[in-house]
Amino acid sequence: MAFSPQRWLTGLLNADPDYRLASGLFLRAIALVYFAAFLSAALEITGLVGETGILPADRYLAAARAHYGDFAWLRLPTLFWLNAGDLSLLVASYAGCVVAVLLLFGWRPLLCTLLLFVLYLSLFRVGQLFFNFQWDYLLLEAGLLAVFLTQGPSRLLIFLFHWLLFRLRFESGISKLLSGDPSWSGLSTLQHYFETQPLPHIGAWYAHQLPESLLRFGTGATLFLELIVPFFIFLPRPFRLFAAGATILVQLLIIATSNHNFINLLTIALCLF
Repeated sequence: MAFSPQRWLTGLLNADPDYRLASGLFLRAIALVYFAAFLSAALEITGLVGETGILPADRYLAAARAHYGDFAWLRLPTLFWLNAGDLSLLVASYAGCVVAVLLLFGWRPLLCTLLLFVLYLSLFRVGQLFFNFQWDYLLLEAGLLAVFLTQGPSRLLIFLFHWLLFRLRFESGISKLLSGDPSWSGLSTLQHYFETQPLPHIGAWYAHQLPESLLRFGTGATLFLELIVPFFIFLPRPFRLFAAGATILVQLLIIATSNHNFINLLTIALCLF
């Protein structure tokens, strides 16, 4: 049969029934992540970028307008161009919580995912360095894909989810090598990581007491799981299942020894695909 670009494109955009269950679970999982993100923002947003906060959003937007002119909103798309006062920041944060709950219960998924993306993007844009973390970027990219997911899990969309998880894991690994830190090549990173990481909790203390041989093995396993295993995502099903299982295990171990906000939970949700 001759190759037909039209047939190939149609197949790429058709919904894949194998991913319907995973899609439904992912939408509910990202609803929980959004809820956590917006609730966290609601509790601290005024102190961070409020009218009397550390980096006031209204001053930030005023400076952007002075620098970029009338088209500053294109460089910094956010609803807070309308009003960046404390009330507006709080309303957006708590509204995000409400919409996340609605999405969790399956109410108008397309509308909810659109609202959640726009609200979080708005907070992200005025949040400045307080919203400039890996988990913020990951939530925005996964959230945008979730908007399209509400219309069905097409093969193209599933590939984009696979590609997102691949980039997240592989770039985490390659950045370790490119950092030039000799502790990675020497497999000694975990011997001091648990006492020097930014946000440890009591689990980190127990992990730090593990035998040196086990910590060296853990360092090597980390590099293997971040540099090699991500390629399994694009291989046949047994390899994909191994990649998902190994990734979930790593995320659970990270949760057990540190606090990296919601990035670990969102990474586990991406493994559903």
